[in-house]
Amino acid sequence: MTSLSETIAGQADQLESVLSVAIDDAAERIAGSKRLWLVGTGTSQHAAELGALMFGPGKPDARWRSSAAFCGDPPSLTADDAVVVISHTTETAFAQRARAYSIESRAGVVSITAQGRGWPEAIEAAPLERAETYTASYLAALLVLARLSVAVGEPGFDERELSDVPGRVRVAARAPAVLDAAPERLLVLAGAGPAAVTAREGALKLREGAQLPAEGFEAEYLLHGTAVPLEAGDAMIAIQPSDDLFGLLELLSAAAASEGLEVHTVSEPEGLHPVLAQIPLTVRLQKLASDLADARGVDPDKVIRGAWAAERLWQLGAP
Repeated sequence: MTSLSETIAGQADQLESVLSVAIDDAAERIAGSKRLWLVGTGTSQHAAELGALMFGPGKPDARWRSSAAFCGDPPSLTADDAVVVISHTTETAFAQRARAYSIESRAGVVSITAQGRGWPEAIEAAPLERAETYTASYLAALLVLARLSVAVGEPGFDERELSDVPGRVRVAARAPAVLDAAPERLLVLAGAGPAAVTAREGALKLREGAQLPAEGFEAEYLLHGTAVPLEAGDAMIAIQPSDDLFGLLELLSAAAASEGLEVHTVSEPEGLHPVLAQIPLTVRLQKLASDLADARGVDPDKVIRGAWAAERLWQLGAP
């Protein structure tokens, strides 16, 4: 058994713990802000994107940026700003730089990290991951952001819905695989609204964990040219079509099937706010990445290899 598969199996228990992690001090730092910046890299960027959707239309005005974009063109922060830096390891160079800039600017700063990483302002959401295909830390960060949004924002969900999330994650981790084998060429994931973020995160897990060519798209973006080279030998996964207001995902799935693609759907039962539903939906895609890694005989626990692991690449952007 891989560390990845063990971590996925234990995520529901971890999320139960996250529901009791202290967030009052962090919520107080955010509560008085007019603007809230959510910043992260890679999987943590996806957490920032969904986090921005969680805070709703009122104050604070929540915005997300990748860590590199935040550092490359930094906003003029004031005491009216708060920044949430999401960095599981605290070792990501641009996340370190974004945090340093935010602290120097005297904005309210909250970090979401792994346990024991040493940032005094941090909410320590989860144990340090053993597999490089990060899964539990992502879900934990999302649940922390959801709790913060309930405390200071207008998310459209409440603590009762949050308490349902671990149980749904437990069910999702035991669900049958979405597909039994990797497609011959390319796997495309598509979603609308919050599910578009899950499409990108799911594709990232499949690329990291199963070393499989996979791409994630917002539904309209897929339609406008990106779908052109898709053909028989490719596969498509539509994520939560029932939440697509315009029905585009359903039509895209039909078009993909007409072009010879193998088409699948990943869905979460009704009753959970669409943003919160991304947590168990993500678990189904994490499990797919783990299952396909096993089927393909690749190691999902060691992801960054060869020239991609060059120290110079990973240190660039550090403060």
